[in-house]
Amino acid sequence: MYSTETKRTARYLRDLNKFIVVGDKVLVKPLDDEGRTHGGLYLPPGVTEREKVQSGYVLKTGPGYPIAMPGDDEPWKEKDNTRYIGLQAHEGDMAIYLKKDAIEIEYDREKLVIVPQTAILLLIRDDFAV
Repeated sequence: MYSTETKRTARYLRDLNKFIVVGDKVLVKPLDDEGRTHGGLYLPPGVTEREKVQSGYVLKTGPGYPIAMPGDDEPWKEKDNTRYIGLQAHEGDMAIYLKKDAIEIEYDREKLVIVPQTAILLLIRDDFAV
């Protein structure tokens, strides 16, 4: 009934709930580089690998930057009071990021990258709420 590719994609999306992104990191699904210029010329892989920026969709984000409560001498002793400064990236955003700072991983034959918040140059959000 469903193709093997459809089943694999459904399993891949279900498995994303198992991922726990830590700190200020963002899990991104990079857009596929076709290796072709706007004029239609095909480029060798070495040329596309030298690009400095890349784009992709944010799949998951970490909680952000941990901060201590005012007046806490030893905030690491209490585990329930951890507070975070949230990240600007949200799930579904398109992120343009520095490729050199991204860490590539592969999960279920899908290429993913883990990018720190500081390496993200621009976020494009469709449902921008003021």
